[in-house]
Amino acid sequence: MPENNPFEQLSLAELRQRRSAKWRAYDEDILPLWIAEMDAPLAEPVRRTIIAAAERGDTGYAVGEPYARALREFAAERWSWSGLDTSRARLVPDVMVGATEVLRQITAPGSTVVVNSPVYSPFYAFVANTGRRVVEAPLTERGRLDFDALADTFRSGAAAYLLCNPHNPTGTVHTRPELEHVGELAERHNVRVVADEIHAPLVLPGAEFTPYLSTTGGNRGFSLMSASKGWNLAGLKAALAIAGTDATEELARIPEEVSHGPSHLGVLAHTAALRHGGEWLDTVHNGLAHNRDLLSRLLRERLPQVDWLAPEATYLAWLDCSGLGLGGTNDPAATFLERGKLALSPGAEFGSGGAGHVRLNFATSEAILTEAVRRMAAVSDSH
Repeated sequence: MPENNPFEQLSLAELRQRRSAKWRAYDEDILPLWIAEMDAPLAEPVRRTIIAAAERGDTGYAVGEPYARALREFAAERWSWSGLDTSRARLVPDVMVGATEVLRQITAPGSTVVVNSPVYSPFYAFVANTGRRVVEAPLTERGRLDFDALADTFRSGAAAYLLCNPHNPTGTVHTRPELEHVGELAERHNVRVVADEIHAPLVLPGAEFTPYLSTTGGNRGFSLMSASKGWNLAGLKAALAIAGTDATEELARIPEEVSHGPSHLGVLAHTAALRHGGEWLDTVHNGLAHNRDLLSRLLRERLPQVDWLAPEATYLAWLDCSGLGLGGTNDPAATFLERGKLALSPGAEFGSGGAGHVRLNFATSEAILTEAVRRMAAVSDSH
């Protein structure tokens, strides 16, 4: 087990004292591995920053420029990307609000936005709520971008492409050549690319993150970034919308009041995470890589009928449970919840191709992860 593993520092009893959605959506007999929250203590620099702000009564309105500078420094160090211009970054409440505000500026009502299914379920609802239409270009069976499917949707009159990288729920990390190909197709068909890169800090050993704006073709694109997932800060709202070099004017058209939504404490926490939380993030990477290997072994031993591709990033496992024969159901998450007292995310929420799947959050302790697989296996064995 890795040293200083953050996922082994809190007991289940301590975790159940939390008041967040993960621990309050279900009764206490349910083991929750559904929503994207990590079972780890806060990074110490973040904890100190929040406490210090509270002690000095620093709870006013947010200023985004220090956050953007911290992200630029982090990107240069971690991704060898020095091209993040803080003058082309806007503070937004969170990644999805930022993405929809960008889409409002670059597409007309009724136009088509392409997504790669299965994909983070709010993509569908948020895009629909802007009055745009979602069209799917499914990933391949190996979880990679299907360029024939993308080309077909682009050719059919798509206005924008909402890209998820690293991809949720599969954990795929799109490579630079793949992203360069995206840029070529987008340029050819006049499609604007908006990249949700919220999981970028959580790329695990063996893969490499490439910021979309650093690629050829990224000049007309947009990126949404945040420290939220990397440092478990979903409750401290803050994100950045970043424009490519040829998209600055459109970013500037986002209404000024959008910048009122982020939390000042959130901006302080995210800035501290990016500037001073690197050592903690490294322990997270090691812990997640360990848990990914543990989950692989547990599935092989207890649930060999479950098919999955070990993720290259995130702490989310996309599990194909259709081979378990759970009474012919296409919603194994419902069966695991009812009969196994285990809460997982239903695959159907992630669009076409999701039936028969579940998404499991493995950012937890060995004991909890082992118990989760035990409960899944017990449900399967009872059929």
